[in-house]
Amino acid sequence: MAPTTPPRLGAAARTAARSPLWRTLLALVLVLAALGGWWLSAGRSPGYPLGETRFATGVERGVYDRYGQLLETHVAKAMPGVRLALDNSQGSIENLARVTGGQDSFAIATADAVADYSGPGKDRLRAIARLYDDYLQLIVPASSPVHRTADLKGLRVGVGLPQSGVNLVTRRLLTAAGLDLDRDIVPVPDGVGAAADDLRAGKLDAFFWSGGLPTSALTDLSDHVRIRVVPLGDLAEAIHKMEGGGTDAYRAATMPKGTYPNAEPTEAVATVAVPNLLITRDDVDPGLVEGMTRAVIDSRDQIGAQVHAAQLVDLRTAVYTDPLPLHEGAMRYYRSVKP
Repeated sequence: MAPTTPPRLGAAARTAARSPLWRTLLALVLVLAALGGWWLSAGRSPGYPLGETRFATGVERGVYDRYGQLLETHVAKAMPGVRLALDNSQGSIENLARVTGGQDSFAIATADAVADYSGPGKDRLRAIARLYDDYLQLIVPASSPVHRTADLKGLRVGVGLPQSGVNLVTRRLLTAAGLDLDRDIVPVPDGVGAAADDLRAGKLDAFFWSGGLPTSALTDLSDHVRIRVVPLGDLAEAIHKMEGGGTDAYRAATMPKGTYPNAEPTEAVATVAVPNLLITRDDVDPGLVEGMTRAVIDSRDQIGAQVHAAQLVDLRTAVYTDPLPLHEGAMRYYRSVKP
């Protein structure tokens, strides 16, 4: 039997097959089919709302500010479709008000500021993670006669911005040393960058700072001016007793030798430390919070290479967020990675 031959296309069909329009349509169909398969396999939702979410950090040149910038970069890669919009602020107290007031969904705040906060919406605050500890630091020129906090009487002292955690703990440190911030010193409401500039220019005699180690503004200052870190360890017990708020926020701590290589003294310095918490609000989407929690833990080494304090973020300690309970989304994450 002779082999059958396929029917020949008519002239019209052959012309259509050769037309550019027909080839374009065919290519479109193939691309859409491929995209449809990808869409079905990838799923239609990443599990969190897309778009911009606001994050309150702190003063420029401070550790909160730098940490937020680095976390923003990591979140952009780890959570496609989410963009962190960073808001500089005076610090912890303002951050708490911004989160409870709805201006920001995420922020960093010290545990003592959280315990002390009495603004509206406090009961809606939730924690994502305990991050790293802030170390209380009193900075003076190396030639200063100030060798303990009580020696500050009558001097011009940077006390932190009014809505900062620095200001809160500075008042307590001065009280523990027998001084009143409003009567016994000349208080100057500076953030760390401005305080460093003012000390360098001779406009300040000393300033307090509460931040992760090292703080870049102080490293930069010590590169240009001979400075000294005044020990605060003698006040640790007194400030711990006066804190209130039902939380063990403050602890005696030691600034390691060489924290600021060009500053005095060259040995370790006794001081006081307070934990930082990453906070949110109870109505923030659980999927978004879960993703943020994962991003914070996963970015530890990447961020820690530039903000050394972030190297201390750890799964074993991140869940200890007293005085705040964990957000539902954060609990989801920690349960998913529990061994």
